[in-house]
Amino acid sequence: MNVADLDGVALDYWVARSLHDFVREIYFTDSGEIVAIRGNDRGRPWDGRFTPSTSWETAVVVLERARRLDVREQDENGAVCVAEFQGGHRAVEGRGASLREALLRAFVASHFGDTVGDVLRESQALAGTRAVVIGEQTKEGFVEDLPNPNGQIGDIQSAPR
Repeated sequence: MNVADLDGVALDYWVARSLHDFVREIYFTDSGEIVAIRGNDRGRPWDGRFTPSTSWETAVVVLERARRLDVREQDENGAVCVAEFQGGHRAVEGRGASLREALLRAFVASHFGDTVGDVLRESQALAGTRAVVIGEQTKEGFVEDLPNPNGQIGDIQSAPR
């Protein structure tokens, strides 16, 4: 799928996949119509809907990672921007119906190039740029959650001695 054609849920999904420094799990709500994430962005926990394609409040996590942003055009026909991002591989051009859409497409392209795969509509854990379906048998063993040496809520550890 061309990054220039991403919108809605597909754009939200690939933005979440590009935020591998922040997102540790991607899942879907509302019968698969809304992307949701679990993660921690610079000390701010996030567990719930992730809709940067429709909300600047959510898209700000991408804007905060911009090292350089040049808005070339913005009018009733759409927007064009050139951006370079922290963690991205190069400066890229993004085009969209709005500046937000152009910015998000540029962000995805800076991490994955001009094309991406289909949306994987299953719960998944992110390991760098790779997504692993939660509950899938892998060569490393059964993946339930990312390892956490300090435990987590609901984790029953041995009784103190």
